[in-house]
Amino acid sequence: MKPIVYFSRTITPEKVLELYQRLGKELPGKVAIKVHSGEVGNQNFLRPPFWKPIIDHVGGTVVECNTAYPGARNTTKRHMKTFKKHGWSDHFPIDLLDAEGPDMVLDIPQGKIIQKNYVGKDMAHYDSTLVLSHFKGHPMGGYGGAIKQLSIGFASSKGKAYIHGAGVLKHIWTADHDSFLEAMADAALSVKEYFGENAVYVNVMKNMSVDCDCCAIAKDPCIADIGILVSLDPVAIDQACVDLVYACDDPNKSHLIKRIESRNGIHTIEAAAALGLGSREYELVEVE
Repeated sequence: MKPIVYFSRTITPEKVLELYQRLGKELPGKVAIKVHSGEVGNQNFLRPPFWKPIIDHVGGTVVECNTAYPGARNTTKRHMKTFKKHGWSDHFPIDLLDAEGPDMVLDIPQGKIIQKNYVGKDMAHYDSTLVLSHFKGHPMGGYGGAIKQLSIGFASSKGKAYIHGAGVLKHIWTADHDSFLEAMADAALSVKEYFGENAVYVNVMKNMSVDCDCCAIAKDPCIADIGILVSLDPVAIDQACVDLVYACDDPNKSHLIKRIESRNGIHTIEAAAALGLGSREYELVEVE
């Protein structure tokens, strides 16, 4: 059977929760709710009030990891200050997974580029995960969605550099590009296997810039909002988002498509599917 991807063109906090409930999937134990905290200065990331209904319903802990580049989130002290500035810690319990070392190391014996993944050690405290992704463009990956959240998102600061460098830390910004994309897929697989079937993915196609929420100076959204998607399959949900971008009738979609294609963004999905992370074929179930 093809994995189901629930989709609604209505973009509200309540609709996120409704689509999640349609899955009929209860996340057991302690739930790690992966968000993007948003770089200071970025205008496009999705704010805490948007995610509040689903986070309150699930009752988990909001988690993040430090970045591997200079900014307002590259140290624990700066990152926690950013969480406060952006209102996250006013609403939810926060766990910066790599606040203190050493990292947890996940083996990836079937990895094409990397055979280990460095993640925040606090991931060991969680039994399941709710991955909340803002679908948009990305300066390096072409796009950002569920696969990027699983890989770069859960990776520690060192782990992010290791993935970007395709397994060589000093090559963080100079590695072969497709190898970096394939390393993201490898890392995503390790996190998916860690949580097993205890994972749900939400992608929101709103405020879609060609740039990521990690950019302090980002381009404004270049395409009209499309909707909310929810699935148990991270590959299917990302593929569905890309397909919706191509299929939409917004004449400005060319900007986002150019960003995706110029970075060969679809290759991350191809690599993830080849590893067995999920399916590029899916059933899109539209909900009003």
